[in-house]
Amino acid sequence: MKIGAIVRLVEDRGAGDAGSGRCPPFTEIRANARRMEAAGFDSMWVFDHLLYRTPAQTTIGVWEGWTMLSALAAATERIELGTLVTCSQFRSPAVLAKMAVTVDEISGGRLTFGIGAGWNEPEFRAFGVPLDHRVGRFEEALQIIVPLLREGHVDFDGQFYSARDCELNPRGPRPSGPPVLIGGWKPRLLRLAARYADVWNAGYYSGVETFAQQRMAFETARAEVGNQQVEISATLKVAWADLGRPPDFFGSDYLSGSADGIASVLRDYAESGVAHVMCQYHPTTPVALERLSEALAAYRAQTKVANPGI
Repeated sequence: MKIGAIVRLVEDRGAGDAGSGRCPPFTEIRANARRMEAAGFDSMWVFDHLLYRTPAQTTIGVWEGWTMLSALAAATERIELGTLVTCSQFRSPAVLAKMAVTVDEISGGRLTFGIGAGWNEPEFRAFGVPLDHRVGRFEEALQIIVPLLREGHVDFDGQFYSARDCELNPRGPRPSGPPVLIGGWKPRLLRLAARYADVWNAGYYSGVETFAQQRMAFETARAEVGNQQVEISATLKVAWADLGRPPDFFGSDYLSGSADGIASVLRDYAESGVAHVMCQYHPTTPVALERLSEALAAYRAQTKVANPGI
């Protein structure tokens, strides 16, 4: 099982709802990504948001994800990287495919193209992005993006998008393009993931039992579509109480504990058939990353003991 970590592009909210007023500068983001690579993480991921806004209308700042991802692709050498996930509505689907093969070229074939329908209503309204028919727009976007990445050409004219006689040239380092990861957990999105994705992702979880219900829903969708080749991934929330109370982000349940304890939970995910986990850790400090790195090392040591032949 691959293990990745989230690279923070957003203001650190700490335990409250308001932003700190400071997004990490690029030098800090780059240094953090390089620490992940040096620690042996399989992958690093960025969120694709334009702003966050609290119920009190406080704006929380965030850097644009694809620009940062391109810079991180050039700043690293081995670690895989991807979007978790990009919103299909923020950019033209054909342009998104063009961006993806370009970043894949910069990275030397290390990109996973993560995409979803979006959910954060304030950024849609603030940036003038249509909020209606989100899943319908997403489905049409996939009918443009996936053929472009896989075959280099599409001719599509839909209700929301069109790409007439569109061609990707050059194609990038991989003949079939980067793998497509689709994030989502509602029934229609699960069926789209089962149909179009190489990898499905959902979040945000702690122990493997918290993922079980959503995993079962995807297995049902995968059986309905008849595609058993889609890999399963999960985004985990990891935190340590002595480093500060984490935010109530999609619930308050976090994976925590010693390196060996977290490693055992990671093994549970691996043994359940999950191919990749992505860890969103709090706080996003070098100390917390070092603890997550220790858990990664412990997981690999436990795996080697359990499977001495690998």
